Order: sequence, then structure tokens, then C-alpha cells
Amino acid sequence: MEKVKKLEVYEKALIIVDMVNGFVEEGVLHDKKISRIIPRQLELIQKNHQQQGLTIFIKDSHTERSTEFKRFNNTKHCLTGSKESKVVDDLKEWESAPDTISIMKNSTSFMESPDFRQTVEQLTSLKAIDIVGCCTDICIVNGAIALANYFDQWNKDIPITVHEDAIATYDEENRSNYVEAAKLLMAQQGIQLVKKRQFF
Repeated sequence: MEKVKKLEVYEKALIIVDMVNGFVEEGVLHDKKISRIIPRQLELIQKNHQQQGLTIFIKDSHTERSTEFKRFNNTKHCLTGSKESKVVDDLKEWESAPDTISIMKNSTSFMESPDFRQTVEQLTSLKAIDIVGCCTDICIVNGAIALANYFDQWNKDIPITVHEDAIATYDEENRSNYVEAAKLLMAQQGIQLVKKRQFF
């Protein structure tokens, strides 16, 4: 934590969800096509760094007995300490950058991680949160909506923005109905979905 200021001073945070090898490079739930969102994520990370925002890497990290595996057809993935649970190489240098922390989670919602909840409780000056990563229809939607509910509970008017051009899911071409449903649910909950304007 020596590279992080007191959490109370940060007004902006960028959450990078599950950009780990187990979803991008190897393992039963990986999909190399997810790597297409990395360039946009790098742009957002650099911008957040320039604005002295806090960058939070969320990393899926399970034990052998994780009950989550049963819900996803016994797909054992991202075991703690394995290569699968580590941030992909293209983003790894930013994990050790100033104003950056890493948090492990054992569920499909980063809000259920005690370390994340403790972190967000200490971000008392927070004015905005941006979210990127994977998987859109599982960990992004579950985490973003849970975070919005947390803010509502404590009457914190903090906008949450999910960047559509910086999120993806595995086997997306066959899961497009889930992806679109996730986006609709987030929009219904007041979460902003944006993408970088494209000029042709």
C-alpha cells in the first residue's frame, strides 16, 4: 500500500475487473478475443493515472473448494497463486504503478470481497467510478449493480460508468443475449454505459 495515498484523498477510481490470464490467455473459461479490449483499457488507465485517480485491479482468485465452480458446470478456474489468477502481461506494469491496488475476489461480485468493501468505505471523497474488464454478463454486471446498491444504501450520489468498448465476455458471439441483457439491467439501474466516439 506504500504506492497509494490515503484513500480519503481520491476523487476518482477506475476498476479493472478480472483481466487475468484465466479469462484471456489460458484455462477453461479463457477467450483470447477478450484481448481486443486491452488497448482501450490502457487509454483509460493512462487517463486515470494522469488525473491522479485510484486504479483498482480486481483479480478472480479461488480455492480448490470454491462453491462458485458448481454454479458454472464445475469449471475450475483462477486458483489462488496460479498463472490464471495473475493480471495479463499487457496490463501488468500498471499493477505496480503508483495509485494502484490489487484486490482478490472469490465470487462473481467484487462488492462481496471484504477488501474491496473496506476500500470503498474509505474512499470518502469519491465523486466518480469507471469500470472496465470482463466478464460483461457475470462479474461486470454483478459488481456494478451491487456497487450502485451500496451507494444508494448510504445515500452516496456517485455516478458509475461502464465503458462498453472496454468490456467483453468469453464466447461472446454465442452469449450475446446474456451480454445485451446485462447492459440493459445496468442501464435500468442508472449505470452509465459509454463508448469512445469513433470517427470514420
